[in-house]
Amino acid sequence: MPDYELEKKYLNKKENAHVCGVDEVGRGALFGPVVAGAVILDSEKLDYRLNDSKKLSSKKRLELASVIYENSIAHSVGWIWNDVIDDTNILIATKKAMEMSVKKLQISPDYVLIDGMKPDFLNIIGEGVVKGDSKSLSIAAASIIAKVFRDQLIVKMSRFFSCYDLGNNKGYPTEKHIKIIELKGQTFFHRKSFRIKRWQRTKDQV
Repeated sequence: MPDYELEKKYLNKKENAHVCGVDEVGRGALFGPVVAGAVILDSEKLDYRLNDSKKLSSKKRLELASVIYENSIAHSVGWIWNDVIDDTNILIATKKAMEMSVKKLQISPDYVLIDGMKPDFLNIIGEGVVKGDSKSLSIAAASIIAKVFRDQLIVKMSRFFSCYDLGNNKGYPTEKHIKIIELKGQTFFHRKSFRIKRWQRTKDQV
C-alpha cells in the first residue's frame, strides 16, 4: 500500500516545501487523450485509502477523487489529444501531459515524484519511482484524479460514438472494440499510429 515516506524524505530536508505526485492514464488506449494528474497533498490531511487507481473500483475512485479535491493543497490534470500522439509518439505526448498538469497547479511544487519516469523534462527537481502509484500517496492521488477525469470524458464522448462501446472499454483495446474498428473503421479520435493488431484484450485499463 502507498505511504508518505518518499514525500517525508524530501520534506525533512526542506521546511515549508511542496512535494507533487504525478501519474498518467491512457497510454495504452486506442481512443482519446493521454491524461496526467498532479497532486500536492496536505501532510495534515492524508488519507491512507489512496491507492493505485487500477486497484480501486470506479465507485471508490470517485469517492477518493472528491477527498483529493477537497483536502489537497493543489491538484490539476493535463491532457494531450490523439492527433498530437500520432504526430509525435506516446512517450512525448505523455511527458507533455505531465508537464501541463504540473504547470496548471495552483502552487508550484519544489519536488516531484513521477510514476516510472525521470522528471528530467520538467524544470523541477525530483525522482522517478517504479510502480510509484503503489508506493507514494501523492502519486496514487495523481493516478486517481487522472483516471476519473479521463473515464468521465470518454463516457461523455461515447454518446457520439455509441457503437464503439466506449462507455465500457474507455477507449482501450478490448476484443469488442477491436472488432468494431475492423468493421466500421476508426473515428477522428482514434490513434491512427497505434497498430491495432498488436493489442490484446487487457484487464489493466490505464
